[in-house]
Amino acid sequence: MQASRRESVVLRRPVRALQVPSGEEITLEEGYTGVITQQLGRSFTVYVDGSLFRIDGADADALGKEPIPRTVYPEHPSDEEVKALVWDELRQVYDPEIPVSIVELGLVYVCDFTSLPSGNFHVLIKMTVTAPGCGMGEQLLREVAQRLEPIPRVDDFKVELVYEPFWQQSMMSDAAKLQLGMM
Repeated sequence: MQASRRESVVLRRPVRALQVPSGEEITLEEGYTGVITQQLGRSFTVYVDGSLFRIDGADADALGKEPIPRTVYPEHPSDEEVKALVWDELRQVYDPEIPVSIVELGLVYVCDFTSLPSGNFHVLIKMTVTAPGCGMGEQLLREVAQRLEPIPRVDDFKVELVYEPFWQQSMMSDAAKLQLGMM
């Protein structure tokens, strides 16, 4: 599904959802009707009863969709492949209100790799949100952590939410600006 195509749905079962932008966790009950406003990465944004909700792709069956499988990684990736896998996963994390990845939005300020004695890596991610009051910051951190955890040779990681410098539209990539009609 493309980000701009909307699709009506009726929930087929109760499903855990996060309200956007507060990040409050709720259960949407079976039978609710709504509209999928975007499906990007491994999540859906759904408009139900005047509010937006984020639903994990593992729960796509509640929307009448196939669950979105986790990525399968190479068993013994090289150092460069590990770094590429981390960046690929970060590019699959999307802002729930803006149909652009956190990388293209310029929300990832730091992605550092430190070699460990084992030959594996510690990864440090420092990222921000588009607005300091955004309640989805903690959810985005959890999603990034969930994506880093299964990557081979990433033994340890830390994901931090920072607010300096404050995010500005000028931090977006040209691709993001073009996608949002800003160029």
